[in-house]
Amino acid sequence: MISVLLVDDEALVRAGLRMILETADDLVVVGDAEDGHAAVEAVRRHRPDVVLMDIRMPGLDGLAATAALRAREHPPAVVVLTTFDSDDAVFRALEAGATGFLLKDTPPAELLRAVRLAAAGDSMLSPAVTRRVIERFTAEDRSQRRRAALSRLDVLTDREREVLIQVGLGHANADIATRLYLSEATVKSHITHLFDKLAVTNRVQLAIAAFRAGLVE
Repeated sequence: MISVLLVDDEALVRAGLRMILETADDLVVVGDAEDGHAAVEAVRRHRPDVVLMDIRMPGLDGLAATAALRAREHPPAVVVLTTFDSDDAVFRALEAGATGFLLKDTPPAELLRAVRLAAAGDSMLSPAVTRRVIERFTAEDRSQRRRAALSRLDVLTDREREVLIQVGLGHANADIATRLYLSEATVKSHITHLFDKLAVTNRVQLAIAAFRAGLVE
């Protein structure tokens, strides 16, 4: 049996969740709590496998309670269940250690599945939340790649970086010379240095390096 603790400041919501969960033969509700402080005490007393946690509650809110529960030596899985649909709430809950994030209009079958997945060490997000999480972490991944690409350019002088930007913008040597008030021979020399320092063999690779580092858009 999978033991579940319900945490919500509204008694009606707790009663509704209990009714849904009790339709499943493999789930048992071992208790409930009306705020974060009561949730921490209830987890200590009942040792549930999964906690269904509301976010907005008086006193200790669901995010702080989640962090407190996940800091325990043998923490329960926490699935955040709320009507509050915002990016900040999603990411703060996940950062606090929640293993799932569901909106309160999630169909009963999906709620039961989320509890089972959480108990098994897996996680579940509502489809809308999943899409935003993917977009957020994809953006973070791009940011990480950009930082890595910028770090790669640390070996360049200021002038070499300026030449790299011009190459990234697609300008020929003569145009770069005019724009940077250099001789064409000096531009060629800088580009040779760029090839060596960045371990590339052609201008396209230089342009890619500039793009990845965010020097050109």
